[in-house]
Amino acid sequence: MPTLRPEPLTAAAFAPFGDVLDTRGDPDRIINAGLCGRWHDRARLDFGPDGRAGISVFLADPRALPYAFDLVERHPDGSQAFLPMTPHPFLVIVAPDLAGTPGSPRAFLTDGTQGINLHRGTWHGVLTPLHAPGRFAVVDRIGPGANLHEHRFSEPFTVIA
Repeated sequence: MPTLRPEPLTAAAFAPFGDVLDTRGDPDRIINAGLCGRWHDRARLDFGPDGRAGISVFLADPRALPYAFDLVERHPDGSQAFLPMTPHPFLVIVAPDLAGTPGSPRAFLTDGTQGINLHRGTWHGVLTPLHAPGRFAVVDRIGPGANLHEHRFSEPFTVIA
């Protein structure tokens, strides 16, 4: 069984798959009479020509490392952002697209202050919180049609600590 070690989630390492949503560095703007920093326009949201943005709340069961998986999915018609509603790290599994099928997966570990936005069509694992409650605000495409492709690897991968 192939193993993966999660990488720290950085904007540069994650760029092929999506955007890192965090508050590193100085804010782009100071608003609300100087009482609030705004890190402006941090994600490329993409809902296709016939979709719209929707905000949902997910509550996922926590997992633990080592974590075995064989399933990844993608959403061909829209991006998908995950914003944790608790201050806990979560695991992000992504894979490059190789002519319609996922390539070798990579695992990232958030630092407890980060969210992610997956670009349209990015292969990714299921929502994988490492602590309870696994509550997330999710911004994704609402619209007609099937916006889900799933792929099962012939052999499971295991993410180790």
